[in-house]
This record gives sequence, C-alpha cells and structure tokens, in this order.
Amino acid sequence: MELNAWVIFGLGAQLCFFLRFFIQWIASERRRKSVIPVHFWYLSVIGGIGLLAYAIHINDMVFVLGQGCGLLIYLRNIILIHGGKKRKSSSQAG
Repeated sequence: MELNAWVIFGLGAQLCFFLRFFIQWIASERRRKSVIPVHFWYLSVIGGIGLLAYAIHINDMVFVLGQGCGLLIYLRNIILIHGGKKRKSSSQAG
C-alpha cells in the first residue's frame, strides 16, 4: 500500500472518527453512566466529511452512501443541540 496524500488524509479522518468514541468513553467513565458529549458530534462531522471526501476520491459508492447518510444524522444532532440551547435560554430570559 502506497502512503500517498489521500491515504494519509483518509487515515486522519478515520482517527477523528475513532476519537469520538474515545471521548464518549472517557465522558461516560467520569460520570459513571453512558453519555454522549457534544464533542462526539463535532468529531463525527469532521471525520464524516473527511471519510466522505476519501470515499468519493476512491469512487466507492457503498462508502459514499454510508458516510453521506451518517453525516446527515450527525449534523441534525448538532442542530438539535443548539436549537435546544436557544429555546432553553429564551425561556429563562422571559
């Protein structure tokens, strides 16, 4: 296997994707219950975008569909998190 720029990019994206699980594990251990910190979703988006770009580059339709669908879910979760914070702060202000 040749380590060209795209392979290194893909490995970096995969590392971001792995780190989201690591952060989730550490957060859960600290609270002694299963939690999903907001950083999990941001790393999911960063890793997902990188892996989607890599999948497009290697022309793997299965990989493209998997990452594309996952990316929509990660982005929606971030929107829900920020929407919930806005609703919470506006209801406390009133």
